[in-house]
Amino acid sequence: MFGFGKKKNDAHAATEREQGAVAAAVESEEKETAAEEAPAEATQGGTQQPTAQEEPVASFVEFTRDHGPFDITEQRTGSSYIDLGGLLVKSNPGLNLRLEVDQKTQQVIAVTLQLGEGTLQVQAFAAPKSRGIWDEIRKELSESVRRQGGQVDIKDGPFGRQLISRVPAELPDGRKGFRIARFVGVDGPRWFVRGVFSGKAVLPGESATALEEVFRTIVVNRGSDPMPPRDLLPMRVPQNIQDAAAQAAAAAQAEKKPTVEVPRRGPEITEIG
Repeated sequence: MFGFGKKKNDAHAATEREQGAVAAAVESEEKETAAEEAPAEATQGGTQQPTAQEEPVASFVEFTRDHGPFDITEQRTGSSYIDLGGLLVKSNPGLNLRLEVDQKTQQVIAVTLQLGEGTLQVQAFAAPKSRGIWDEIRKELSESVRRQGGQVDIKDGPFGRQLISRVPAELPDGRKGFRIARFVGVDGPRWFVRGVFSGKAVLPGESATALEEVFRTIVVNRGSDPMPPRDLLPMRVPQNIQDAAAQAAAAAQAEKKPTVEVPRRGPEITEIG
């Protein structure tokens, strides 16, 4: 569902890493979600669209992580959590999980969570020890959306400052409209986690509330290895999924049947709660 550019593996300049690791992922995500996120779209001419807004300074409400997302040192995890390496996701009835894989490197680069008619994409990045990076990333995302001719609203939300983007697009029925997504970010100890809400989870309501609670229960495992700021935290396919795939491959080999290739879009757990 979400598209990504090629993952950077070398030590390019910081600005290029930002575009590749964050902004490019955002732009691709917006381009691919429009056709299936009709409830969150608005047609041009039918509904007046708000103009792009600069970020107010005085009205900023500081967000604290008292209720999540958590660092691995702050939250007990056990059988109720799915261990993806850099991220741990808590099981929830009806919650579907899909791992996004870089087709070139075959590395997991994001996890997409679906609950009802809303979706939430989550990525975690390394960050400096001395400061958070959501403020600067939010500004860069705003610039990226505006370069596409889109509109940006920045306001306070359940996780502090959030960004709602509207990018011009052609709707499934051929009319011109907008792709809409809601971006949130949380700074933690030497990490930053970003969530992208789409579908019915963009706007306030039951879907948004449910997925916001899922985001709160996310646990980030930064690890102790040195990493450049904004590098994606390594993620992996859960061990039980690897074991199941190995067993299926062995069974197919025993029956002299061709093995089923792992989907290029990544493994999918249809329900994890």
